[in-house]
Amino acid sequence: MYDMVTLGSATVDLFADTDSELVQIETSHSLEKLIAYPLGGKILVKHLNVTIGGGGTNTAVAFARQGLKTAYLGKLGDDAQGQQVLDELQREGVDFIGARGGQTGLSVILDSIHDDRTILAFKGANDHLSLDEAKLPESRWLYCSAMLGESLDTLKAVVATAQAKVAFNPSSYLARQGIAALQPILDHLEVLVLNKEESAMLLGLDEHEQQDMAELLKALAARLAVPVIAITDGNQGVLATDRVKRVGAKPRANLAIVETTGAGDAFASGLVASLAKGEGLAAAVRGGMCNAESVLAYQGAKNRLLTANELAGALEVDQRELTESRWPG
Repeated sequence: MYDMVTLGSATVDLFADTDSELVQIETSHSLEKLIAYPLGGKILVKHLNVTIGGGGTNTAVAFARQGLKTAYLGKLGDDAQGQQVLDELQREGVDFIGARGGQTGLSVILDSIHDDRTILAFKGANDHLSLDEAKLPESRWLYCSAMLGESLDTLKAVVATAQAKVAFNPSSYLARQGIAALQPILDHLEVLVLNKEESAMLLGLDEHEQQDMAELLKALAARLAVPVIAITDGNQGVLATDRVKRVGAKPRANLAIVETTGAGDAFASGLVASLAKGEGLAAAVRGGMCNAESVLAYQGAKNRLLTANELAGALEVDQRELTESRWPG
């Protein structure tokens, strides 16, 4: 019996810092910022950092560090990069219960600028997990992150038959499909975690328009039967409900941000880990925030995911005020 099985992607992440130029163009919605390189030029990489990422492995490591018995279900390439992923999972005490074949997923994270980054993502084997390869063992919880292609069909089928509490953290490319397309997943959830833009997309709203987080939370709660819903919005913090109360939290004051990759996974896994341990919504929100803020202070999605002891220490000194009100607020 596992405490947690994660179903999602695995990648080798290459963080490349170059002498890129930041340019701005005016669109119908806003002023868009772009990274530019000269055509035909040879761009030197000033610094290269190689880590393991992907929503499935990021969260698996987060849960394992919180003391939960964890397994990762996904597909790795039958290549050296796949072995890199397996080696890290083994070091972190995570069981691999997936399949191998094809090429391991790869992400190139270009030039973190102004607390943001551009990612070139090659999905590879991540898109080709068949239902025959996805055997779900006994587990109290199943945590799902975004999958595409054949793997998305597999995810839907696994969630529909899972004898576990299910948490889901979709990406923008899944949220954009809307509620109807994701209904086979949404109907079986215990927890849904997504950011403000993804919330608007899921509801069929324009993510470029100014949206109120409280109204988005109410709309999602009205459309979905999910018991716990949490929405994140960068420096504006988090708003969540468990249908009994609404809890809001802001980021820690004077937060130093080095790189944002993996922060969403860190928050979602921190929140779900607390819920899996039987903690209430307010404690879960605080735990998720502390975990995400630790990751934001370093490069790499896993480098500073907190252990259970580290989280306990962070919570002891955490002075942020949470706003709590009866639901609906």
